Amino acid sequence: MKRILLVFGTRPEAIKMCPLVKEFQKHPEEFETLVCVSGQHREMLDQVLQIFGVKPDYDLNIMKQGQDLYDVTARVLTGMRDVLDEVKPDVVLVHGDTTTSMAAALAAFYRQIPVGHVEAGLRTHNLLSPWPEELNRQVTGRIATYDFSPTPLSRQNLLDEGVPEERIAVTGNTVIDALHWVVENVLKKGYQPKDPSVASLLQDDNCHSGQSGESKRMVLITGHRRENFGEGFISMCRAIRDLAENYPEVDFVYPMHLNPNVRKPIREVFGAHPAKNLHFIEPLDYLDFVFLMEKSYLVLTDSGGIQEEAPGLGKPVLVMRDTTERPEAVEAGTVKLVGTDHDLIVRETSRLLDDRAYYETMSHAVNPYGDGKACPRIVEKLK
Repeated sequence: MKRILLVFGTRPEAIKMCPLVKEFQKHPEEFETLVCVSGQHREMLDQVLQIFGVKPDYDLNIMKQGQDLYDVTARVLTGMRDVLDEVKPDVVLVHGDTTTSMAAALAAFYRQIPVGHVEAGLRTHNLLSPWPEELNRQVTGRIATYDFSPTPLSRQNLLDEGVPEERIAVTGNTVIDALHWVVENVLKKGYQPKDPSVASLLQDDNCHSGQSGESKRMVLITGHRRENFGEGFISMCRAIRDLAENYPEVDFVYPMHLNPNVRKPIREVFGAHPAKNLHFIEPLDYLDFVFLMEKSYLVLTDSGGIQEEAPGLGKPVLVMRDTTERPEAVEAGTVKLVGTDHDLIVRETSRLLDDRAYYETMSHAVNPYGDGKACPRIVEKLK
């Protein structure tokens, strides 16, 4: 029997790793499955764990007020030392590009424990974009023994870096597994959002996808990337403000990240009394967010995971970043890069709102991130 330790700490990681935990738990004769969380996102992480029914065996609980990347890295690294000494796993599985993943992989390397990298091989080849994620995933990739790539392109990135072919398996992305699980087990069973702000939007007839005869359309917005802080974020906010003025019949809904570098420019640009069709709400739990995404007409974001999730629901995505480690979506036509350029954000959003044929082309493009069976493929590979 192999002892598998899955380590993650942020909400996006939890969304993508919890389905994998559940899949390993289906094979108790072959795998002893243990979970360690860092708590890099505390409340948002706990919400996802509860949704999927995953109970961590170890919790590093690293978050402290005012800490920076030095603190996060150091606390994960030293916390993992004790966990690894106690568990003595055969394989440590980490996900993607977070500081938790990078530090946990490094800790496993120091104990000469094999590392499996889920969502391996994503690259922008620019260490400052996204920052620090691009370095995190490259460091993790150098350490990994097993690389589970979501697409053929991510596999090719690894081959170009000299990773042996036998180490790489193309599996699809586990986020599609999670999305399918939520749609089948929650949304299709009459889910009603728990967040009062989402319920209020629905009650006021403000939250419609503009499809199936519905008259009102909604643009869902997220933004939190460090490299956009400052002038980039101001430019994004001004574009959203101008779009709201140009399209008073469209609702613009923005669940705001808790980071003050996100909230400060929002206050500066929109003031205390934004337009009536602008809805700034608190961060949503995963189920409410997927519910809102499913109701949306299109998505404006600088997130990574949403570039994979939204196309799975048939939603066009405009990415407010200059680079993306997910070019497959751009090539497939489900995603378009608009950066933080005010005029480009306004122009492309307006085109999607005004040109139905253009909208249909993006919304019906094939999602390149898989069929929702990534987790069984990873488990099979580790057998």
